[in-house]
Amino acid sequence: MTAVAPHVTVRKNRFSAGQAVRLAVLIVGLLLVLYPLAWVIGSSFKSDAEIASNISVLPTEFTLSHYAAGWNSFDVSFTRFFINSTVIALLTVIANAVSCLIAAYAFARLRFPMRGLWFAIMIGTLLLPGDVLIIPQYIVFNTLGWIDTPLLPLIVPKALATEAFFVFLMVQFMRGIPRDLDEAATIDGCSPYGVFWHVILPLSRPALVTTAIFSFIWTWNDFFTQLVYLNELEDYTVPIALRLFIDSTGQSSLGAMFAMSVLSLLPVFLFFVAFQRMLVEGINTSGLKG
Repeated sequence: MTAVAPHVTVRKNRFSAGQAVRLAVLIVGLLLVLYPLAWVIGSSFKSDAEIASNISVLPTEFTLSHYAAGWNSFDVSFTRFFINSTVIALLTVIANAVSCLIAAYAFARLRFPMRGLWFAIMIGTLLLPGDVLIIPQYIVFNTLGWIDTPLLPLIVPKALATEAFFVFLMVQFMRGIPRDLDEAATIDGCSPYGVFWHVILPLSRPALVTTAIFSFIWTWNDFFTQLVYLNELEDYTVPIALRLFIDSTGQSSLGAMFAMSVLSLLPVFLFFVAFQRMLVEGINTSGLKG
């Protein structure tokens, strides 16, 4: 017993030293990643002169004036921009969740001609950069008279299951649901619609939440698509409104822009925190981990 005890002590010390090194590396990496965000938050409380001269996160003179000034900098207040972003993001979440769930159920559970080919084509669309589709989409929407309408070009495509990533995620999740449940429901008299409503839909909640979270975050932060289709100031969303702080001469109101940028992060942060547990569960059970 007396000969074993020192050996155990040495191994514990080496393990603790390795843990300390890894922890130090992680902390340094975390600080490097978080510094730009912390600097923007801290700069939103600095004066304009201090923003350009002080690289420290903490302000020497604390002020809240940028928040009030930024909120009412334009003819339309940021209240309207936040409402526009919220409406577009929530409608996109609903459209993506419903359409992608139905499409995924068809690919995962139903039998129809050339199902494998259609699924491969859908997966192939993931390889296309989104910017490639902007011009063809603009021509189609212009022909339909949807340009300058705030919702149609941004929401209707989402209701047609055009987000192949979410369809693929849900297909992977549904493939993990035992088919015995489908067969049991069929024996009880359920049609394919009944199986979808009573079996697949309740069990697909983690995948739906994952789709909802990513749809909300991507739509809330989207700039280019909304810039193309929203041309009136009253229809602008938060990302486009933040661009207004930099005028055509290159002059910018950095303090006000940083203040509104910080506020624009809050809805995404709260949405992620509220559904974080189900997001991890949905990714793990859909085979997209790692």
